[in-house]
Amino acid sequence: MQRTTILIAEDDPDIAELIALHLGKEGYQLLKAADGREAVRLVQGNSIDLVILDIMMPHMDGYEVIRVIREQQYRMPIIFLSAKTSDFDKITGLVMGADDYMTKPFNPMELLARVNAQLRRFKQLNQPASPTNQGTIVAGGLTIDLEQRTVTLYDERIELTPKEFDILYLLASHAKKVFSAEHIFQQVWGEAYYESGGNTVMVHIRTLRKKLGEDDKQKQWIKTVWGVGYAFQG
Repeated sequence: MQRTTILIAEDDPDIAELIALHLGKEGYQLLKAADGREAVRLVQGNSIDLVILDIMMPHMDGYEVIRVIREQQYRMPIIFLSAKTSDFDKITGLVMGADDYMTKPFNPMELLARVNAQLRRFKQLNQPASPTNQGTIVAGGLTIDLEQRTVTLYDERIELTPKEFDILYLLASHAKKVFSAEHIFQQVWGEAYYESGGNTVMVHIRTLRKKLGEDDKQKQWIKTVWGVGYAFQG
């Protein structure tokens, strides 16, 4: 069986070694990058299952790295691990396509737990489709293909991050049902709800609406039910 490969993109050798020490004990195969360009090269040249990504790195910062990775359609989970602690930085990272965000200093065991949770969820979502879980949702001009994980709006491809797709599919597959932010977070992120989880969901919903063209008010795909949650209008 092929070992799970994790890329540690971190320019501080002591932090990189600390992360490698704990992940290595779990049997993961590890690759290291000390700058952003090297991180992108390793993603392009290897089968990477998860990336732990620092933001402040030489040559290319973490934001630029994740932009390139997502534009090239790599879908593996990405966890930002950064000394940037503001809510703005966290939200920026998540909106750009990160699946999780941890701040330094960090607890290595918590990082390990988040790595395991992200890998578990990613593998569940990418199991080979069976006759019972194949599904394409068509609502008006919107088509959501679960097997290909693609979204088109009036025949135009809409590029979504993995989390945005998961949120949209969750809501669209239960049209009119209202989901709380807590429920969405638990279903999509696959972990226990925490204090800022609601803001994380809200930011993803906001960017999802923008990509679906709700700014022009011609069609509202995702309705906010104030004080309760969100529902897909269809």
